[in-house]
Amino acid sequence: MQIAFHIGAHCTDEDQLVKSLVKNTQIFTEQGVAVPGPSRYRQLLTEVSAKLAGSPASLETQDMVLEQILDGTDPQRVVFSFENYMSGPRRVLESGMLYPAAGEKTRILRNLFPAHEIEFFLAVRDPATFVPAFVKKHPELDATQVMGQLNPNGMIWSDVVRDIREENPDCPVTVWCNEDTPLLWPEIMHRITGLDMSLQFKGGLDIIAQIMQREGVKRLRAYMAEHQPQSEAQRRRVLMAFLGKYAIEGAVEEEITLPGWTADLVDELTRAYDDDMAELARLPGVSFVTT
Repeated sequence: MQIAFHIGAHCTDEDQLVKSLVKNTQIFTEQGVAVPGPSRYRQLLTEVSAKLAGSPASLETQDMVLEQILDGTDPQRVVFSFENYMSGPRRVLESGMLYPAAGEKTRILRNLFPAHEIEFFLAVRDPATFVPAFVKKHPELDATQVMGQLNPNGMIWSDVVRDIREENPDCPVTVWCNEDTPLLWPEIMHRITGLDMSLQFKGGLDIIAQIMQREGVKRLRAYMAEHQPQSEAQRRRVLMAFLGKYAIEGAVEEEITLPGWTADLVDELTRAYDDDMAELARLPGVSFVTT
């Protein structure tokens, strides 16, 4: 069985992937793909991982877990999604770095199903906006302590992905930038389910609709219904054209308000992020999805 783990990052997906995918249950059933509800596996996989303590699961344990999640069905591919798979909130910026436990945590995931094919899927985000969004989302953390430990030069996504690959050399990793997600969403949905883009999914406009005026979304849906794009590049051009005309003012720009974060630092972080993406795209075993 193929098992696709969507592992985050925090402040990118907000469970939208699951919400979009479940709109296509009938297609997935016909194509041998299962997208179980999070309540069927998140707590269970956490508990089993704790019992295994990082050791590979036996065939009996693997079969038991999948049987409980899939309720007796036998799909060819299963999709699991949880932003805490690389680490819980308290370890996301541990020691001032991005996800220092990512390699260890994904190896634990891989060892849940050693007899199966595992793939990891990850959205990354410019640290200049990721850190403020993360601190705001998790007020239970000591923001002063988190900010005091931050190393602006140590927030490197390619290091995170490199750690994942080193700990799981047999597991491909697919990565995309959160900033590109509105244009990439249909492709992400197809990639994580392993299904050809020729199959029409519902939910492909779910992300772009969040940053576009209602009238624009209505017109876009009508246009796409009458003029189905013949290629992925054509589809993206259509989305960009409509977004350019109907984007909600300010929706694609984020105000960054953190103590000590100057405009120069934000620009420096964004430039480093761009360079980091070029490095990430060159990593072996990594598919970097871009516009």
